[in-house]
Amino acid sequence: MHISQIFRTFVAMFQLLLILSILTTHPDTRDANMGVLICDYHSGDTIDAYRPNAVIPPASTMKLLTGATALELWGGDYRIQTPITYSGYIADGTLYGNLYIEGRGDPTFGSRYVGKQGFLYTWVRRLREAGIRHITGSVIADVSYFDGNALNPSWIWEDAGNYYAPGIFALSYQDNTMNIVLRSGAVGSIAEVLYTTPEIPEVQFENHIRCTHITYDGAFVHGVPYSNTRYLVGSVPSNQQTFGVRGDMPNPGLILARDLTKLLRQSGIAVDGTESYLSERPMRAPSRTLLFHHESEPLSEILRHTQQESDNLYAEMLFRIFGSKYTLPCSIHNSTDFIREYWRNRGVSFRTAKILDGCGLAPQDAISPAMFVQLLRYMYGSKNKDVFLETLPCSGESGTLSSFLRGTPLHGKVCAKSGTIGGTKNYAGYIFLPDGRVWVFAVMVNSANCKSKKLQRIIEQYLLNVYQANT
Repeated sequence: MHISQIFRTFVAMFQLLLILSILTTHPDTRDANMGVLICDYHSGDTIDAYRPNAVIPPASTMKLLTGATALELWGGDYRIQTPITYSGYIADGTLYGNLYIEGRGDPTFGSRYVGKQGFLYTWVRRLREAGIRHITGSVIADVSYFDGNALNPSWIWEDAGNYYAPGIFALSYQDNTMNIVLRSGAVGSIAEVLYTTPEIPEVQFENHIRCTHITYDGAFVHGVPYSNTRYLVGSVPSNQQTFGVRGDMPNPGLILARDLTKLLRQSGIAVDGTESYLSERPMRAPSRTLLFHHESEPLSEILRHTQQESDNLYAEMLFRIFGSKYTLPCSIHNSTDFIREYWRNRGVSFRTAKILDGCGLAPQDAISPAMFVQLLRYMYGSKNKDVFLETLPCSGESGTLSSFLRGTPLHGKVCAKSGTIGGTKNYAGYIFLPDGRVWVFAVMVNSANCKSKKLQRIIEQYLLNVYQANT
């Protein structure tokens, strides 16, 4: 190597060390658990790296793995099918038996984000077309496609029962979210629970929410799946006529069956029985006959919302469906094993990773920057590349990246997923350079000594420095 080439290489290395120092020597990040890897997609050259094989809690960047797996398995046009079936027989306009909604993991029923709000009216019309005017049995929500572990055991108690960490059932309804409407009084008093939407009369509240001087929602909802007791703690602003706090529904499938029963009766179709649910399919269950399938919106739309808004419910529902590739009912363990085997067979190894859910809420989740870069490189060469990129937020413009790098030279040039939990800020995705080069990157910082917004600014400055040093 010529002396001038050696000198230029030395200068480049020294420059990169100076750039990396914004992370490794900054007082808020120098003691954090972190890893960085930035590679050129086409050449495979490493642009920058720091502990790329360190396994770090991914937070919501875990959704990249869930989304990539779903796309590669099914493609963007795939629609989740939910069978509507019945037991018994139909004669002279009467169904002598039960009507079943057989959950298959569709997260969009009644969702305010994706899906058809009027789907229950369509179901009623389909029953009329089948000649049904009377049901002697009940409308039953069958959630046995997923196992009974509706609450991921790796999630923490502080999260369980809140809207962002709902129970995961084979049937989701209205985003599994219950809005709890409060009236707050004087500072120091306990807020009054007025009502819930949807209305769930059987839910009881152990209410300890205090009215304080704060101006934001500082309340938390605690509870477990199927239990009708919800514990309300924390604080809300004082002297508010109404104030909404969101928690999860104890049993969304049952509420779906109840709403369908109510609409059937209002539409002139008698239902003799009371709505109910099945969490386990009986060994000697009566045979069922298919009436029709309800189809979800395309997977591309489901994933676009999942990644753009970092929706834990949507991601976790897809993750649970993966377990069906091994055996039924779907389980967390089978989903994890399937993901590992699926990607190992495609040359992407998650051997040293900890994968405990599909959304990143589990604090024990751990994936390295190198693993994310492997996955992202694979997806950029996939036939599903365009759909995958379209689902990701864009820097300064959309989703959870709408404020990231806004107004900088990297505005609109980064497609990535972010992940944020207290003291953790991660980004993984693609950087598109003006000369046509594409960088694949993962920057992961865990246990930083600063607030999320400041940590974002530190990472932004790091990426800008790398970009400016290479353009």
